[in-house]
Amino acid sequence: MPPDLPLSRRRFLARSSWALIGVTLAPSLAACTGQGKDSEAAAKAKRLVISSWPLYIDPGTKDDPGSVERFSKQTGIDVTYKEDINDPLAFFSRIQPDLAAGKRLPQDIIVPTYWVAQRLIDLDWVDPLPLSQIPNAANLLPSLDKPSWDPSGRFSLPWQTGITGIAYNIEATGRELRSVDDLFDPAFRGKVGFLTEMRDTIGLLMLADGQDPAKPSFRSAEGAFNRLEQAKADGQIRAFTGNDYQDDLLAGNFAACVAWSGDVAQLSLEQPKLRFVVPESGGIRFADVMVMPKGAPHRDAAAAWMNFVYDPVNAARIAAAVNYISPVRGVAEILARDPATAAMARNPLMFPDAAMERRLTKFGPLSPEEESRFDARFAAITGG
Repeated sequence: MPPDLPLSRRRFLARSSWALIGVTLAPSLAACTGQGKDSEAAAKAKRLVISSWPLYIDPGTKDDPGSVERFSKQTGIDVTYKEDINDPLAFFSRIQPDLAAGKRLPQDIIVPTYWVAQRLIDLDWVDPLPLSQIPNAANLLPSLDKPSWDPSGRFSLPWQTGITGIAYNIEATGRELRSVDDLFDPAFRGKVGFLTEMRDTIGLLMLADGQDPAKPSFRSAEGAFNRLEQAKADGQIRAFTGNDYQDDLLAGNFAACVAWSGDVAQLSLEQPKLRFVVPESGGIRFADVMVMPKGAPHRDAAAAWMNFVYDPVNAARIAAAVNYISPVRGVAEILARDPATAAMARNPLMFPDAAMERRLTKFGPLSPEEESRFDARFAAITGG
């Protein structure tokens, strides 16, 4: 479960006048407060099952309920919220057999990484979202409307977006890190981690190699693969991990690793020895998105949840806890107006300014043939 976070990040709206602004900053919350037909239908379903990542929701406290509990109280819907996604490919492999066989998953909403979502959409393994029941979807940032992984905009809504860069334990490194080259410093041999997420690991190495991950080809990625393979052979790399790199960082087993921005920002609040940096050569921008698996049994409840989390006030609570880039308009303004969270609104890792955006690159699409080559080469190196 997510660690207990300081009061200022978890309860800022509970003691703030901004708790009252939802009605003025967003469309009506009828769909998630029990006041409209959609919410009445959703409440009758009484159940919602979600699969997501660790450290990706405000967990709440005894005195200040988190989003899951507040949603349940408002709608009467019983939510099973699972933090059971650790690696995107492993999660896809887990759900693939049932979806391929035409079986219904127990989840109503899953939150895969964007490229897994695209694969699910292409395979016709997800249902279109009931957008007419999600009026707050109008709060989606324009830059995320009809993205490359879902050109029609019918099948997904972003949960959060974020940045892949370098996390490090200053007590283990003994110095600040700035470059991808730091991951290959012999002083850190056996204490470096890379992600099992191929696009993040190879994309970061491609940037350091002067290549463009936005237009990937097997040839342009060859240098990145070779460098990774050599580091593995040299004993530089301790392990390839999913979201569980956090434990190794805290323990000092990793001096440094490829990591995701929000996780490290959360942990560093209580562990100031942990740092996150976008390398000088640039970082990878990613998105995790909400989709409904084919035949999801509680469609109305899923729509009510999506409407709830796309209200700017609710989205601000989540953003204050997870430290990722919210896809919802109005969040920065809400955070800026509370002294406890004003610094977050100025944080370029949460709200990238133009300078930060220029340093970030999305990993581009791969043809099925190239994706197979990428995956096979990566698996040969990682042992996956």
